[in-house]
Amino acid sequence: MAARKKLTIALAGNPNSGKTTTFNNITGTRQKVGNWPGVTVEKKEGHVRFGDYDLTVVDLPGTYSLTTFSIEEIVARSYILENSPDVVVDIIDSSNLERSLYLATQLRELDAKVLFVLNMADLAKDKGIVIDEEKLSSLLEVPVISTVGNRNEGTAELLKNIIEAAESGRSPRAERRVRYSRDIEDGVAVVRDLLQAVEDKDFPYNPRWTAIKLIEADEVVRDMAVKALGDQAGPILEETARQRERISNLFDDEPEILMTEQRYGFIAGIVREVVKRSSIKRVDVSRNIDLLLTNRVLGFPIFFFFIWAMFQLTFTLGAYPQAWIEHGVELLSLGMTNILPSGMIQDLVVNGIIAGVGSVLVFLPNILILFFCIALFEDTGYMARAAFLMDKVMHLVGLHGKSFIPMLMGFGCNVPAIMAARTLENEKDRILTILINPFMSCSARLPVYVLLAGAFFAEKAGTVIFSIYLLGIVLAIVMGRIFRNTLLRGSVAPFVMELPPYRAPRAKSLMIHMWDRSKMFLKKMGGVILVGSIIVWALSSFPNDPQLARQYEIKKQQVEKTFAVRKPDASKMAVKVREMEKEKALAALEIEYTAAAKENSYLGRIGKFFGPVFAPVGIDWKGGVALFTGFVAKEIVISTLGVLHATKDDTDKGLAEAMKKSGMTPLSAFSMMAFILLYVPCIATVSAIKQETNSWKWTAFSIGYSTTLAWVVAFIIYQGGQLLGLG
Repeated sequence: MAARKKLTIALAGNPNSGKTTTFNNITGTRQKVGNWPGVTVEKKEGHVRFGDYDLTVVDLPGTYSLTTFSIEEIVARSYILENSPDVVVDIIDSSNLERSLYLATQLRELDAKVLFVLNMADLAKDKGIVIDEEKLSSLLEVPVISTVGNRNEGTAELLKNIIEAAESGRSPRAERRVRYSRDIEDGVAVVRDLLQAVEDKDFPYNPRWTAIKLIEADEVVRDMAVKALGDQAGPILEETARQRERISNLFDDEPEILMTEQRYGFIAGIVREVVKRSSIKRVDVSRNIDLLLTNRVLGFPIFFFFIWAMFQLTFTLGAYPQAWIEHGVELLSLGMTNILPSGMIQDLVVNGIIAGVGSVLVFLPNILILFFCIALFEDTGYMARAAFLMDKVMHLVGLHGKSFIPMLMGFGCNVPAIMAARTLENEKDRILTILINPFMSCSARLPVYVLLAGAFFAEKAGTVIFSIYLLGIVLAIVMGRIFRNTLLRGSVAPFVMELPPYRAPRAKSLMIHMWDRSKMFLKKMGGVILVGSIIVWALSSFPNDPQLARQYEIKKQQVEKTFAVRKPDASKMAVKVREMEKEKALAALEIEYTAAAKENSYLGRIGKFFGPVFAPVGIDWKGGVALFTGFVAKEIVISTLGVLHATKDDTDKGLAEAMKKSGMTPLSAFSMMAFILLYVPCIATVSAIKQETNSWKWTAFSIGYSTTLAWVVAFIIYQGGQLLGLG
């Protein structure tokens, strides 16, 4: 058999152009997500077989251009230049052709093999926009096809055209590129000729493109040229400076501004040639919906209703599969108890691993539903409206709407959310966003909320969880305002929020987004939560107290003797009842002994030592220990509680009943939820804070102020509730 040919395809495009949907259509679930080398921008890569070809598809960060204004633009451009993909597929929003063509013309200037995809063709049609594909292809000498990404229409045709573009030996003709004014072209030609004259250096970049970028004062390209040219870079850079000065003197403006204007002029000419608008007046559905959803009066109530509904759905709908998983964990625990001989190994497996990991695993359905709802908001376009609404709120903090994007991401996981703050240009904005981001309650905290709210608030659990999330948002605003007026003074930078058109979500895309985020939760199950559960078990099982064990054996023998005496004339029913009473007494004795052993363990001693710190906020020593272990990962709070509240019932309900019997009340449960919301985030988030601020000072400050605030807020909730008679 002939070897399959391998091709690398790069997907480029503006944000909200349907690029990620197209990527999902092509690759399905065969995706790998990570970060680009050296930066925190997300990298998606997928693989697909088509005919005799193995395609590696790389989803480049969404950008509006290939300049150097953001890390996403640099990453996208560098990948195309350094990795030379076989084909660059530019996903174009058909309803915003003029805006999309700016990136397209820049890709064209790179002399890469490019394929243009006019996506959202249905949306353009609804707006009365008709694009002449053949003419656009002829004018730019680039293959052009139409797709409707959210319906998966045109994917097979796209793959076919990708293969044809990759196998075509032709290179784009120079006259099809942007032509600048004669004075600018003269300057470009001078620098280009100098680059072409370099003989003893294998210059890896297109000379004309490099000359344009040097005249535009592109610092990244300048560094690339210096590295490639070595000693010969000096004369070329000097000539570039002369040409820049000549152009500036001629037009009384910077060359980069002039060249941008002329690119848009070139694009305007293309649009006039290929776009026709129907005379029929079209109804703009997105605009009409926005009249309601972004309304000054109705927008916020609708937004909060959607968020409340999301958490209510997460709790109520998730309860059914949660019960199934609980039953499975219970059966597994019972099975391992019967299989393994009594002793330390059985205790480790049943009470350490299964009780610890199982107590977190039962909340997987809640996590899946939460991420499904977030993906639904994103895919429909409502998430951008939420950011638009919250832009005014962010101004109260001293930030703009762009900072709300990392805040929104924080509801999923604070680590990528903090990394996303890197896109903010202003350093003070970036640090302020990082400091308040952990108050956006991540999915790792949700299992703890579901456990406590379900145990103590029953049918009101969804509303209680919503109030905790709302508390985090309010405190983020308050603390942000305080920091902006004290530590991080500065003015708010202007920012224009883009509102993409509403789109009907696709089930496949929703499932992929949901799974991509939820599998991080499952990875924790086999990693940090498993290790953490074993450590918690070890600390709660040692040291063994021989005297306590002897006392337990003596009491056990006394129970055995008490129930060993039987009346000669006792009926079978009486004997059976007596046996049940005996088992009940032994079970109660075992629980009493286990509780005493846990209290005497290393974990119990730590909890007792810090008990006075947590007592004023209504948290007992077991809850205090759980909070300490939560620094590793917030899910471990549950597994720690599961180990410390020794109960014969390994399910979520069993743990809830054990916590109630320990003296926890709805007020203390709410206080603990508030503490978990606000105190020091997990170790991965702390590491991200250190990485993004590049400062131990800010990292230590974040840990200190958030934990202090957690105690103060929990104290106000618990003591205030006690004064109001809610205890």
